[in-house]
Formats: sequence, structure tokens, C-alpha cells
Amino acid sequence: MSGRKQFDVGVALDQAMRVFWQRGYADASLDALGSATGLGRGSLYGAFGTKDALFGQCLDRYARIYGAQYEQALTAHPGEPVRAVEAFFDVILSRIADPSVPVGCLIAQSAAQSPTLKEENSTQVRGLLDLQRQRVRTALADSSADPRTLDELATFVVAVNQSLAVLSRAGASDAELRSVARLACATVADTLSRAASADAAQG
Repeated sequence: MSGRKQFDVGVALDQAMRVFWQRGYADASLDALGSATGLGRGSLYGAFGTKDALFGQCLDRYARIYGAQYEQALTAHPGEPVRAVEAFFDVILSRIADPSVPVGCLIAQSAAQSPTLKEENSTQVRGLLDLQRQRVRTALADSSADPRTLDELATFVVAVNQSLAVLSRAGASDAELRSVARLACATVADTLSRAASADAAQG
């Protein structure tokens, strides 16, 4: 029908998202984006606006897809913060091992390029990292550890997540990545255990 877009916007966003994910913002040329989506520059601009606007939409789409999985993992074990963190890393490692998607993480890739991003995109990336930290922090809340310790642990877990993405892009094996995740979970468990012991001693 005349006037209607002759392509699936969601599919085009997924294809563009993979280009940014694989190449990073700086190296995701309009030609590469056009080739992946099957759209000419005019159609890309008409559907999504500028490259920065398209990038922002791809970040949002990535966050919706994987953020929902993180949320599900982190809330599936109420009262078991260590188990929740283990489930969180399981989701991350499954994504990294998935051969149907690029290696690494779009947010980690974008965070590394923050100095080259437009301010609104850089702020968006930081906001997505903060949202991830807030989700982890909520999962840790059912603990006797003090708020500062829980804040630090949440930041630590997110930092490990980003490190896993970087290591995977550098060719680290699944076994190596799972070893890092296990050590991170052990650190969380040990920190919470020491906090509980200190709380009991004071009681």
C-alpha cells in the first residue's frame, strides 16, 4: 500500500543493532548499516533519523531484550542474593556463548567508546549501566550487610559483567569466563557471609 514502510522496523533495528554490537559506534558506517538492513541512506534517515538516533534506538532495543533476562534472573531467587548473582552471570555467559549474536556486549562496547559518542548517547550508555547496577543492588538488598557494602558489591558485579564481555572479545574461552564468574560469586558470598557474622556478633 502506498505510503507504508515496506520493511519490518523491528527486524531492521535488530540488524543495525548487530552492526553496532560487532563494530562499535565509530566503525559502524552508514554503508555497513545499509548493507545489514537492506536500506539505502534515505530510507535509514527516513525511518530512524540520524546515525546517533539509530544508535540510541539500538541501545534501547538491546537493553529491553537482555534487561528483561537480567531482571528475571535476579528476581527468581528472593532471599538468596548469591544465587541471584549466579543466575545473572548464567544469563550473561549464555549470551556470550550464543553463536547467533556477536561476541561481547553492546553496552560494554559502547561504554569503551563513550569519549567518541554524542553526549546524549554517552549519557544513555551510562544510564543503562546504572540501571544494571540498580537491579543487582536490589537483588542484594535482602542481606544484613550495610548499604555501603551492598552498593560496592553491586558495582563490583557490574564491573565483572563488563569485564566478561571484554575478555570474550579478546578470545577468552568459556571455561575461563566461567572461572571469573565463579570467583566473583565467591567474593559476593564471602562478603555477605562476613557481614552476617559481624551483624550476629554485634547482636
